Amino acid sequence: MITKHSERFNGLDHLRALAIILVLLYHYRAFKHPVWIETVGKFGWTGVDLFFVLSGFLISGKLFREMENTGRINVKMFYIKRFFRIFPPYFFTLFLYFTCPFFRERETLPPLWKFMTFTQNYGLDVINQGTFSHAWSLCIEEQFYLILPLLLMVMPVKLFKYFVILIILVLSFSLMLRIIIWSSSVSTIDRDSLEFWRSWYMEIYYPTHTRLDGLGTGVLTGYLMQYSVGFKKSINHNGNRLFLIGILLLSIAFWVCNEQSSEAASTFGFTLVAISYGFIVLAAVSECSFLSKHKSYITAELAALSYAIYLSHKGVIHIVQDIFEYFGFENSDAISLIVCLLACIAVGLLYRFMIEKPVTAIKNRILKVKDKPMLF
Repeated sequence: MITKHSERFNGLDHLRALAIILVLLYHYRAFKHPVWIETVGKFGWTGVDLFFVLSGFLISGKLFREMENTGRINVKMFYIKRFFRIFPPYFFTLFLYFTCPFFRERETLPPLWKFMTFTQNYGLDVINQGTFSHAWSLCIEEQFYLILPLLLMVMPVKLFKYFVILIILVLSFSLMLRIIIWSSSVSTIDRDSLEFWRSWYMEIYYPTHTRLDGLGTGVLTGYLMQYSVGFKKSINHNGNRLFLIGILLLSIAFWVCNEQSSEAASTFGFTLVAISYGFIVLAAVSECSFLSKHKSYITAELAALSYAIYLSHKGVIHIVQDIFEYFGFENSDAISLIVCLLACIAVGLLYRFMIEKPVTAIKNRILKVKDKPMLF
């Protein structure tokens, strides 16, 4: 049993590391960079979709196991754990952005209340208020953490057996909304204008209701792994085949999404990317796949640091490149890139030791107190 859990997390660690590398390469294109980064980082935006699939799979899997083992969900405990994991590093990053102008990669921030309420992804004008814009995905995840446990808690037992149908409907709903929005609004704007990009990001790319593909795919796979013995058995016996299928589908998805804001990418492309990563995630948790059997210290560390790196990386890259420019060093070559990436990892380690470890100790003390039986 212990071996199985170790292998499972090995595979997911590889994928978390891949996701943060994809995001870093994609966002690095917004700074001074080597020419080849344009090509290598072109599809890095799908790293966020991989994070969504991973979150949907892991969070739903924990909730489904709790329901199976205890017959209920301890929502209070779930929210406490999520609070201590998500909020302290996030609020520290917000503090840096709102009190230290030199940390900002751009000039203007959205209002603080949007960050505090995790609603920044709605109405986000990335052209005029693009600082800390990457927090949009954290907003979607936090909304997911809020809604899914409550949905499972209030869902009647008789309806739960139709949960797969519900998730498929949710995925279809998100796809149909993108088709409608593209046809009725975005497609009518000049593709070469800033207004097109503002509208595309604001109406299609950032809103929660248009980006449910990844989370929905993760939840669907988590449900099937928990409640379908035949499905789980098939996954555990076909891990490498699933990986090849996922890579093939992802190649097709990249071809469809070659131009990220095209009609095909903006409608069916997001769904195809999510499904592709869904297959790869299943391969990563398969007992027989090379992903689950191979352990790597590097990917394990990158996976553990991925949240802190995601929060801070734009500010860190901006500061490093400003320092290079101040001292007259070249800040658009491969050396600058390596220094920036190493700095992102170093700051991720600072988050770990300054924030995450002390907060985890506090969380463990609180949970230990809550678990302690009362004496009368």
